[in-house]
Amino acid sequence: MDITDELKAFVATAQTGSFTAAADQLGVSNRLTSKYVAELEQRLGVRLFQRTTRRVGLTPAGEDLLARAPSLLDELDDLLAEVAEGSRGFSGVIRMSAPVTFGERYVVGMIRRFAQANQGLTFDLRLDDGYVDLARDGIDVAFRIGRSEVLSLKERRLGELHSRLVASRDYLDAHGEPARPGDLEHHACIVDTNRRRPRHWTFSKDGTEQVANIRGRFHVNSARAAAELATSGLGIAYVPHFAVCDDLTSGALVELLESYETETSSVSAVYLEGRVLPRKIRALIDFSVQDIRSSGVI
Repeated sequence: MDITDELKAFVATAQTGSFTAAADQLGVSNRLTSKYVAELEQRLGVRLFQRTTRRVGLTPAGEDLLARAPSLLDELDDLLAEVAEGSRGFSGVIRMSAPVTFGERYVVGMIRRFAQANQGLTFDLRLDDGYVDLARDGIDVAFRIGRSEVLSLKERRLGELHSRLVASRDYLDAHGEPARPGDLEHHACIVDTNRRRPRHWTFSKDGTEQVANIRGRFHVNSARAAAELATSGLGIAYVPHFAVCDDLTSGALVELLESYETETSSVSAVYLEGRVLPRKIRALIDFSVQDIRSSGVI
């Protein structure tokens, strides 16, 4: 049996904590994953896992192997890919994760543009507003808004996302336009619960920060849903630019308090620390750094 397959099965099982999850990640059967690991243990003459009915845990020998095996596999994959890609371009699968609205409004289009010049690649995009576990879910690169505090991740900053305070002309005709952040406390506001402080909207002017404590009937965990409610005249929304750029261009929404600076969040591509980043992933990240600046979403 190929030791590479055995090592891949071992690493996937160690990272996910189960043979079933490892099999899903590798795209093989649970039985085959268990077989690969057993054959690797037989080859090495040591037990790599302590098996229970619910989970598998690493033995000291397994911990030693896990410390080095992922980087060895990455280096091998990168070497083989570099040789193959030299004649026929990138190939294989890129597995990605992104927040739902940002993924729909930007990442999908970026993938489409990148794919046009890389016909041999397959893309697997998972949209989730929660922070996925890259190792457990087999994700090559994740696009994230805000700074990551996970020490096992490295990040490449793509840019800065600016928030926009918006409302429809119908709403403003009926309720008036706020002149300063404090006025928002007397308006119907649409709460995007994905924000770091959903009910406290921060602005600044001349170096002075001003916070509006807002209230409203509508609470949604989607910037795009908040924008659509605002378009319907149901209140004022405070959402990232990428969620409303088209509505601002078309006139469906009007930007408010333009003389104030709004909240910003960094957007980054993150990947696992300690691994050799495959050339196709590096190429995708390099492309996104340039692409996002011309996309109009930041």
